[in-house]
Amino acid sequence: MEKPQITAYLKTMCGWSNGVRAVMAKYSLEYTEKDIIKNPAFRWEMEQRSGQQLSPCVEINGVMLPDISGEEVERYMLQHNLVQQNHVDAGVPLNAPCSDDQHAAMARGEVVHLR
Repeated sequence: MEKPQITAYLKTMCGWSNGVRAVMAKYSLEYTEKDIIKNPAFRWEMEQRSGQQLSPCVEINGVMLPDISGEEVERYMLQHNLVQQNHVDAGVPLNAPCSDDQHAAMARGEVVHLR
């Protein structure tokens, strides 16, 4: 099975972004991560390539999947035979936002562990 070319536009701390990262780890996939919080140029690039402002956005073999969860990325890759199903626990929810408490803690500059 040929390895897909993947670019993921993710936030530094985000439940959905962590779900995408977990899927990549679950399937041992190499990918380019572009942190749209640390580098505003990546946010602009994501918006131009995806046509919208919401993240995560994941581009797989030239196909942009905008505003997508880890669960949806996994489903896409399985449906397109880019990975073979495995039942490894991803370690984090694949389709979950940060809670309001987590967002408030991040706004205060606290380190937040998403699990």
